[in-house]
Amino acid sequence: MNPIISIVGRPNVGKSTLFNRIAGAPIAIVEDLPGTTRDRIFADVGVLDHEVTLIDTGGLEPVPGSEMGRKVKKQVEAAIAESDLIIFVVDARDGLIAADSEIADQLRRLGKQVVLAANKVETEKQRSSSAEFYQLGLGEPLPISAHHGRGIHDLLEAVVARLPAPSETVEEAGKPKLAIVGRPNVGKSLLVNAVAGSDRTIVDPTAGTTRDATDTVVKHGDREVVLIDTAGIRKRGKAGVGLEYYGLVRTLRAINRCDVALLVMDATEFITAQDTHVAGYIKEACKGIVLVVNKWDLADPDSRDDYVAAVDKRMKFIAHAPILFVSALTGLGVKNIIPVALEAWDERQKLLPDDVIDGLVKEAVASHAPPPHGTKRLEVYRAYQGSNNPPTFTFLVNDPLLVHFSYERYLENRLRQTFGFYGTSLKLNFKKASRKSSKATGVNS
Repeated sequence: MNPIISIVGRPNVGKSTLFNRIAGAPIAIVEDLPGTTRDRIFADVGVLDHEVTLIDTGGLEPVPGSEMGRKVKKQVEAAIAESDLIIFVVDARDGLIAADSEIADQLRRLGKQVVLAANKVETEKQRSSSAEFYQLGLGEPLPISAHHGRGIHDLLEAVVARLPAPSETVEEAGKPKLAIVGRPNVGKSLLVNAVAGSDRTIVDPTAGTTRDATDTVVKHGDREVVLIDTAGIRKRGKAGVGLEYYGLVRTLRAINRCDVALLVMDATEFITAQDTHVAGYIKEACKGIVLVVNKWDLADPDSRDDYVAAVDKRMKFIAHAPILFVSALTGLGVKNIIPVALEAWDERQKLLPDDVIDGLVKEAVASHAPPPHGTKRLEVYRAYQGSNNPPTFTFLVNDPLLVHFSYERYLENRLRQTFGFYGTSLKLNFKKASRKSSKATGVNS
């Protein structure tokens, strides 16, 4: 399960710029105006060989002067409450001001792990003056320039040193974990009860009743699985304040923690943009996925083919996902959910011999060569499966920058055509081969 790290601070101290610097892409809107970032932005990123979920937050005003400011304050406080670690950003150019002290007091009261980043340090004088932030009582202020990338490595080392150790309860160890996710009010809690055979969670027609992610252990034959019921993910801009946002963070945590995500959709609303948005979260996290179309008792039974065609068109990126049509209310198709999810879990456990993977990939490259990139062309020297759950494949190549997304998709499809991996995402890593590795294949790099 990825640790959750939130970047907080008052408006216009460079939080979004730091978020983009760590994430390695311009994901957050960065504009030199206070309060530009209204909603949080999420990204699963690698930080010095650690996978984390990074959250960019709006500017925190201890005493908001507007309704928008009050909403942002609730959002940020929800992020802080659920985070494992906080990066508190202050502005070295402005120096220590009262608002920074008030935010620091709030962080200390919550007892969270905090890394203090003094941003916008461009000169030696600013570096020296950043020492005044010791007065906040949050440890050493690390001088950085998010815009120029200075001091970022030291900051990330401090972050990694404070990350919590991974933990898993004895009850959960070795058991397949299935997260039931989706928009609010699509019937997730009722579905848990139908699968478990008893009323384990609160069921209420009001959207958003389930605020936390709750676990239910279910026995299926001689196997036990952990069902994780979550709050719904709302559309961006509606996941705004207080408990709703708290539920969103919990849902992301559940997706990170599970092996297979059961994406519940409402048959009466067909496929919404938010359904594809949630599917994107699951795909990015490299989880198994089963599409569960709930409330099928209220739909036209002859529309099944249309629904499948719509999934194929709008969710091409999860073409490997099985689709189930169920009704949590009547029990229609519910008995198929756990068996199909376990099939996806079993597919995630496959670990194939290196020579088998290498042979298939070399045959695939020979039958369909990578397209040229200017005067260069991608060369694949060796391929192997490094790990499972998720199935992870490493390709040693002459230059990872030459890998086009369409060719990566081609290689993934060849792996699926040969070995299955039905219902689960695959992770493909392309690494630059050493000179020794490339020579061993008889190809000059």
